[in-house]
Amino acid sequence: MNQFNNALTLFFSLLVEAMPFLILGVLFSSALLLFVDERRLIAIVPRNPFLAALTGSLIGCLFPVCECGNVPVARRLIVQGAPSAMAIGFLLAAPTVNPIVFWATWTAFRDQPELVFLRVGLTLLIATIIGWVFSTQKDVRSLLQPSVARSMPVIQRGDRAQSEKPTLLQSGTFILGETNLLGEVGQPLRLDTLSAAAISPVRPLPERLWLMLDNVVQELRELGGVLVIGTAIAAIVQTAFPREIILSLGQSPVTSVVAMMILACVVSICSTVDAFFALSFASSFTSGALLAFLVFGPMFDLKNIALLASLFRPKPIIYLFTLAALLSFLFTLLINLYLS
Repeated sequence: MNQFNNALTLFFSLLVEAMPFLILGVLFSSALLLFVDERRLIAIVPRNPFLAALTGSLIGCLFPVCECGNVPVARRLIVQGAPSAMAIGFLLAAPTVNPIVFWATWTAFRDQPELVFLRVGLTLLIATIIGWVFSTQKDVRSLLQPSVARSMPVIQRGDRAQSEKPTLLQSGTFILGETNLLGEVGQPLRLDTLSAAAISPVRPLPERLWLMLDNVVQELRELGGVLVIGTAIAAIVQTAFPREIILSLGQSPVTSVVAMMILACVVSICSTVDAFFALSFASSFTSGALLAFLVFGPMFDLKNIALLASLFRPKPIIYLFTLAALLSFLFTLLINLYLS
């Protein structure tokens, strides 16, 4: 009974901690939909895949969303036609490379400022590399959930656009298209695929705000349910799995890194406060192990995997997890060996 109470308490604490940042991400995602012209967004992204991934990784400096709020933003970037390298870079780096997390990490490790800059630097490096790797996939639709793939811009082949005919007999939010010169009402437009450039100049601000609110409710209903399921799994695993076994492995440069990566994935702490959690292990774990916790945790934890499932199919999630885990392990191990 006591274990059940601990799991329930942890579940609500994780949910309360994560929900504000999910709401922030959804709000920003909806603002992208209705107030940002995706053509301008794509125009400023470098064509070079590596630079596009780096650009996406650096966007987190402007938008302080954690690993719960970055998924809806990354989904909106993909839907608006942003390069996959940019979206993947943002997805992995935004939870760490933002002013709030930098300030929190600096406050926790003010006596070890090198950890603060190494955290940001390693996150940028890993996110850029993974985004660059995923850029080799020319058409990312096969990696995405069908609902997201259908919302992406049509693929132009010569002079003909390949797209599906709109229908009201599917999930999503719709509005009626503009009337033509003959007074005929246009085809229904799905809100997920609606271009901000098409509505911003012609629709009044109150109407655009109402459409934005409609999209916020839709995404919160979808992603909020996924977040609840992922948070419940994280709470159950964290209370059922003996944490002492993980901590007992933190005596060597190799096992300490592995232990803290596993711990980061299990405890699923928000990136805005995880530095204070890691600080409690500063006296017994190596610097590389602390960095492994601070770098890998915001990229992948149990509740975040559930959110990623709303964007990607299972196989790309496995690829992302494997690449992030291997690169985090490699770089933090080198830091351990260098500092030892």
